[in-house]
This record gives sequence, C-alpha cells and structure tokens, in this order.
Amino acid sequence: MKKLTSLLFISILFFVSCNNSETQEGYVAIDGFSEAANAELALFFEKHKTTEGRKIAVFDGDGTVMGQTPHYLADECMYQFASENPDWNTEIMDTITQLSNVSIPYVQFRVKYIAGKSLQFYRDLGEKTFNKYYKHKIFKPVKELISVLQKNDFEVWIVTASPEGMYQQFLSKEFNIPITNIIGIKSVIKNGIITNKIVHPVPQDEGKMEAIETFIQDKPLLVAGNSRGDKEMIEFSSELKLIVNPDEHIAKGQEQSIADYAREEKWLIIKVNDTPDKNFPSVSSKKYDIRLNKTRKLEK
Repeated sequence: MKKLTSLLFISILFFVSCNNSETQEGYVAIDGFSEAANAELALFFEKHKTTEGRKIAVFDGDGTVMGQTPHYLADECMYQFASENPDWNTEIMDTITQLSNVSIPYVQFRVKYIAGKSLQFYRDLGEKTFNKYYKHKIFKPVKELISVLQKNDFEVWIVTASPEGMYQQFLSKEFNIPITNIIGIKSVIKNGIITNKIVHPVPQDEGKMEAIETFIQDKPLLVAGNSRGDKEMIEFSSELKLIVNPDEHIAKGQEQSIADYAREEKWLIIKVNDTPDKNFPSVSSKKYDIRLNKTRKLEK
C-alpha cells in the first residue's frame, strides 16, 4: 500500500509540474505554488472528487488572500476616516490608539468606532479603500486556489478578525463568494445601522475556530491562514492545513515560531510576495503610530 501511494504521488507530481498542463485528475498546477504544494493539492482534489455532503474551505483574510503591507486594510481605512472626521467617536479613537492592533479589545473597538453609520456606508468605505490601495495586492495563487475549490463544489468562506461590514462587499466581488460567507468582527445591526453591541464569538485566535462552529456549523476540509492568530482555526481543519508566509519570529511567551510549528506539524506552507507600495499613504503609522507589518519578498 505504501509503495502504491508513493507511486500515485510521484505520478501526480509529474503531471502538475509539466508546463501547467491539466492532470488526468483535472487539477491544473497553480503558478506561484511549489511543485510539492501542487502535488499535495492534486492529491487532495483527487480524493474529494466524489465526496458527498458539504465540502468546506475556510480562509483568513489579511495576509492570506491579500497583502497586508505596510498596514492592514482595516486600519488604513479606519484611520483615513478618522483623519477626515476628527470629531467622530473621539473617545473610542483615543482608546484604540493605545492598544495593540492585534488584540481582541482592539479588533472590537474598530467596529464600535463606526457605530452610528449604516452597514452599506461601511461596505462602500471598505471597497473604496480596497479599490484605491489594495486591489492589486490580492494573492493571485490563492485566488486561483479558491477558483479551483469552487469548480470542485467547495463552499468557500473567509473568517477574519477585521470588521465584517468593511470587508464583505469587496471580498465577495473579488472572490465570487456570497457576501454572507465573509465572517468578521460584527455588531448587531438595527434598521440598517451599525450598533456598538458586538456579536460573539469574536473571530480572533481561538474565536476563529468558534466562529466556524457557530456560523458555518460544520468542519472544513481545508483551512488557510497566515499567523499565530489563525493557529486554532487551521488546526480545526479535518484535512488540509495551509499557512501563507508564516512568521519565523518567536513571539513573547512562545517557545517556537509559527513557521517552526507549521513545519513540525507538516502544514502546507505557501510563500507569496507582499511588499509595500512606494506611494502608499500610511496614515496608520504617520499620524497614529500604528506599527508596520513585515515585508515578504521571495528570494529569486
């Protein structure tokens, strides 16, 4: 059996590495993914050609399906709005700038800050920022993977710690998935207006796994993330566990980097360029002292 499995793996690897030609199983190697990654994906799709019932794939947002340098879209969008509207919810803005922008209180305050505006206003605001500064930062290999999943009858969901309303509209359009399949930090909507009453679970850290159980209500076959904040969600996948540009840095209180952990657990590691634009406004850091995200530039 082991010899048979090895022969199958070698055969698929040969097919997917030949000029991106279609394999006998119908999988086409994705430009930007390594031969080993394409081989593993080919095996995954072959296995689930005839799987019955729900086939679910879940992706994180920032840093997984799109670039996050030099700043998260959620932050740059919010701080640009704050800069243009200095009298809007000033107490919250004074509080939020004192917090880590990856902390659970911070990601909730991002939504509370916009309370009083309509959901449609928030969706349009997010799409405007996306179209102006982030549209070209979509990770093309990941977008192609999502397309292949859809062609193979997978439900595709995005679970993010960014504001749900801000991200729903542009992500839905960009990846051709239902707007309700984008799950993020959300609050109660009343008469179309955003309130400051946060809906739980909050999809950050283990909350992302809880959000899958609560809102998607089934176990995914594939989960993709990019950071320590996605660890529990990725581990919740029943099969393929994928991580994009994992950090080699060992965070305070941790014994190993998320990159080391991913290698140890044999997750599928994907590397994609994520470099800041020269003329990016960076209102987040220039006016509000929000830290820069790390540049990811692949070695040639």
